[in-house]
Amino acid sequence: MERVLHAISQPRRMRILSLLRDRELAAGEIAQHFDVTRPAVSQHLRVLMEAGLLGERRVGTKRLYSIRLESLAEFRDFIDGFWETQLDNLKQTVEHDQRKERILEQQ
Repeated sequence: MERVLHAISQPRRMRILSLLRDRELAAGEIAQHFDVTRPAVSQHLRVLMEAGLLGERRVGTKRLYSIRLESLAEFRDFIDGFWETQLDNLKQTVEHDQRKERILEQQ
């Protein structure tokens, strides 16, 4: 999880993930969306690959990159754990408030 958090902490890497949301792209196609060198984009791709967030497929001399949905699912499960705790806390607060209101109405 630490590698994933490190990988997505950089705005360009988040943008790369957004670019790959719906389709796979070659490194050169990804680089066209940035004002940095192609080697810099390759370094970002390497970090995302090492974090397990991207997959790579070779077609001839091209490397096509795509999102590894299973890695994102693991990350989502991690984040959802926090959300579920907050929802449980909210539910308990609302139920507590509703009980207090019923008691007040009965008085």
